[in-house]
Amino acid sequence: MQKQLAIIILLFLPMAVCAQQRPAPDTVTVGIYITSIHDIDFKQKEYTLNCWLWLKYKNKNFNFAEYLEIPTAKTVSKSFTTIDSSNDRIYMMMKLQCVMKDSWKISHFPFDRQRLRFFIENSQFDSHSLVFKPDTLGRHFDSRYTLNGWTIDSCLLQTAVKKYETAFGDDSQPAPRTAYSQFRVMLDITRDAGSLFWKMFLGMYIAFLIAYTCFYIHVDGIESRFGLSVGALFAAIGNKYIIDSALPESTSFTLVDTLHGITLFFIFCVVACTTYSMRLVKTNRQREAARFDMIAAQTLLVLYVGLNIWFISQAAAK
Repeated sequence: MQKQLAIIILLFLPMAVCAQQRPAPDTVTVGIYITSIHDIDFKQKEYTLNCWLWLKYKNKNFNFAEYLEIPTAKTVSKSFTTIDSSNDRIYMMMKLQCVMKDSWKISHFPFDRQRLRFFIENSQFDSHSLVFKPDTLGRHFDSRYTLNGWTIDSCLLQTAVKKYETAFGDDSQPAPRTAYSQFRVMLDITRDAGSLFWKMFLGMYIAFLIAYTCFYIHVDGIESRFGLSVGALFAAIGNKYIIDSALPESTSFTLVDTLHGITLFFIFCVVACTTYSMRLVKTNRQREAARFDMIAAQTLLVLYVGLNIWFISQAAAK
């Protein structure tokens, strides 16, 4: 037992000594103020962010002007940088414009809620040498100009350690993994969907109403009823393609797919009802055909409106 204890001590003693000898990482205090978010492109899954970023630290070896890394950015441009090294501390401030890449959740579009992410790292020093600390004083975005058409629900600043399963070609590393301190900004936003909803879906609803008016055309005008229904069907399909062209591809069934699917189904129901009315007319049962049209018209309208209200309210509530 004593021999086993001695072996364990010999194995872990060097590791403990190394841990004690390793100096504590230097702390870098990071703050951000977002001035605007614009050019949101749902199709390309990107947006442009303008912000002021400042860093406060004591280690003069940290060169953030050259080694600032923004992992989720497509492009980064600096329009202004200032450095103050007085009082044994470095204060760096820079103005950034970043084209960010992110994933969009479009299941409930246009009643969608998104999370925008902005991360920074120092590509020169790992988490053993540098750790970030958020500067949480004051506001972190300009609520007047930040994001038109959206409501900012929250802005969260936090730090984390990002682990990479690679040594980036460094043969001195005992294992193929490295870790870097990461400063993170999470911006939760909700779309102001009222006017946008009607702009995008008005054509679909008009297409349904055109098909619905077929019930109020006299049963003798069967050809006109079929013509209106088929035209409404193509109008609804065209409206869906226009909306899909502005959205990224999605494998899930979205609200846009649901509402257009319901509309196409009910237009098909109008065509089916018209076909049945035509059979009644051909057997000289015009009164029954007119009565059937009125019952079908009210039933389809109530079901269509009810389903739309239910699916829209569910999307808006989530």
